[in-house]
This record gives sequence, structure tokens and C-alpha cells, in this order.
Amino acid sequence: MAAPPLGQATQPVSFSARLSRFWQRVSEGLAISQLWSQFESEARASYRLYSKDVASKTPEGLTRRGQRLHVIQEFFWAVMEKLSPARRVLLLAALVMMVIPHSGFTYEEGGKAYAVEFDLHFWAALLLFVLLMLEIADRVVMKRDLQIAREIQTWLLPGAPPQIPGLELAYSTRPANTVAGDYYDVFPRPGKTTEENRVVLAVADVAGKSIPAAMLMATFQASLKTLSTAQVALPELAANMNRYACTNSQGGLRFTTAFLAEYDPVRRTLTYINAGHNNPMLRRAGGQIERLDVGGLPFGIQPDVKYESATVTLAPADWLVIFTDGLVEAVNARDEEYGEERVLSVVEAGKSDDPGTLLKRLMSALDLFVGNTPQHDDVTCMLLKSQAP
Repeated sequence: MAAPPLGQATQPVSFSARLSRFWQRVSEGLAISQLWSQFESEARASYRLYSKDVASKTPEGLTRRGQRLHVIQEFFWAVMEKLSPARRVLLLAALVMMVIPHSGFTYEEGGKAYAVEFDLHFWAALLLFVLLMLEIADRVVMKRDLQIAREIQTWLLPGAPPQIPGLELAYSTRPANTVAGDYYDVFPRPGKTTEENRVVLAVADVAGKSIPAAMLMATFQASLKTLSTAQVALPELAANMNRYACTNSQGGLRFTTAFLAEYDPVRRTLTYINAGHNNPMLRRAGGQIERLDVGGLPFGIQPDVKYESATVTLAPADWLVIFTDGLVEAVNARDEEYGEERVLSVVEAGKSDDPGTLLKRLMSALDLFVGNTPQHDDVTCMLLKSQAP
């Protein structure tokens, strides 16, 4: 912006303009309805965080009054235990000062009595402000670290869908938190000859959420890429994946459900193994629905599990929907699940679309269903449409 000519005074900024700029900076341009929607979503997520602790410690058989007192007590400790000891002391001091608003003392000097009073409301507000600043500092550091982790996780996932003869595909993932425990991938698996070349399709869901699940997801991705280089059949690949997962699953607590498949572009066949995952839905061109459910236990539970594979032939206009449980278990404000029937109805309505368009239609329908309700699990979906040769 050019500076005003010398001798020409700049116009003073009015108070209303300053106030407008201030509000724009605070709200980032969001409307009141959008701000309220965001607050409502965050409040529900926070309520779930604390209510889990309260519900798990509320004994049965209490009177209504006793139950209320117990809930208040447990809620207080649910909040306190999430703070460091030093910050707990700050919070307690602020609460005490809010209950006792005034304090002071008297003294005599020169035969006269003087009284000194303190407004403890001010000091309580100051302590709460200091506590807020400390919590924000922690949040900023954590958010920065999580954002770096999210970027690294994005690098591990495929970018634009690859060109596969006879197939069109699209995929998408939405983490419930900053980082996710869901994984999807599509990559070539060269064979000994050109006719033995395959394309690996994988969708997996690590038990748990956030950083622990994201770390195991990265381990799963690395092991899959490494073990896929061996010239072994899909059941043996799955068994090797399972043995490796058992070394990192904390005795089966951190297991991974997965759907692994190999697509043969020459024969137009899909050989798959379902390791405890949600059964993908194969919609045939004529409208029939098949479920791909052959396989075995999730990876990481028992080291010596044997996995079975099955093969389906994909005809033109067949649709395959592979998803994690976060899609069908997404809930709305009435605690109703989205469910597989709604997924199938969207696929039926968009069967003439390409996978990218249908995936957008499916995610939009999901958004409309859940509204502002916080979700407790990651949502991942992969759509495949068989094309005419």
C-alpha cells in the first residue's frame, strides 16, 4: 500500500472499524451460528471426556441426592486429575478466593486505626488467567507436534488414485482426532512374470485412537510394504503380517483389523483376506449384494493363526465398498448409527457415477446425518468400480 503524500494527514480509524477488525480476528470470520455450532461440538466432546471418568466411578444403590453429590465430587476430581499438581493448587486457590470475596486486616499507627481490604475476586481471576495461559501453552506445543505427526502420516498414505486397467477407484479418510489409526493403500506387487503382476489393495483399522494408534498404523504400513516384496501367496503374506503384529500388540490389546486383496488385471479377479475387518460390500451390476467375509482373526491377537483366502471375479459395473467401522458407526445427535443400509442406499443412488463423485456423495450424506455430533472413531472408505475391458 502506498504511503500518503507528505503533508497529508491519514484518516483516523473509527472505533466501530477497530471493533469490527477485532471481532474479525477473534472469530476468523465465522458467523454466530457457526461459532455456536463449533462450541456445541467442542462442549459435547469435552463432556464425553469427563463423563467417562464419572460414570466408571459411580456406584449403584445411591439415593438421588447421594448420586448427585457423588457425580459432582467425581466430576471435580475428573477435572483436577487432568492438571499437574502445581496447577491443581492454583485452581484450588482461585476457587477459595471466589468463595471468600473480601479479606483484609487492620493496624494502628499514631493512635489511629487503619483498615486494609483486598478484593479477592480480582486475584481469583488473575490466578485463573495464569492457569489458562499455562494450559494454552501446553495445547500449542501439543498441537504443533500433532500437526507434524499428521503431515508424516499423510506422506504414508497414497496420493492420487493410480491407473489400474479395468478399475476405477477413490479413497478418503477422516480422523476423529488430529491423527488417525486407519490405513489404506494401493500399490503394485510385481510377480515373476508380467502375467503374475498384481495390485495390492489394503484397508486397516488399528484398535484405539490418536497417537498410539497412529504409531501402530505406521508400523503396519512399513511391514506390509516390506513383506509384500516376498514372492508368497496372499495367505502366507497375511500370516507373516500377523506374526509381526503380535510383536507390537501388547498381548493382543493393540490388534489391527484389515482387509487385504490382490487384483489381477489380466483375469479381472480379486483375491482377498478379511482379517476381522468390516465385511466389504460387493454390489453386482444386477443389484445383488455379496459380502467379502473369508479370512481369519485380526492381526496381533494370536501368532499362529492360519488365514484363508477367497477369489471373486469383477464384471463391468460392479462396485466394491471397503470401509472401516467409523463409517457405519458414526452417530447423530439422537445417538443413531449411520449403518450399512444408508451406505448401500447412497451407492445405489450413485451407481452410474464415477468413484470420486460417489465418494463425495457418500461423505456429504454422512455429514448431513451426523451434523455437529463429535465422532469417536476414524472414518475411511475406498470405492472401486469395475470397468469394461
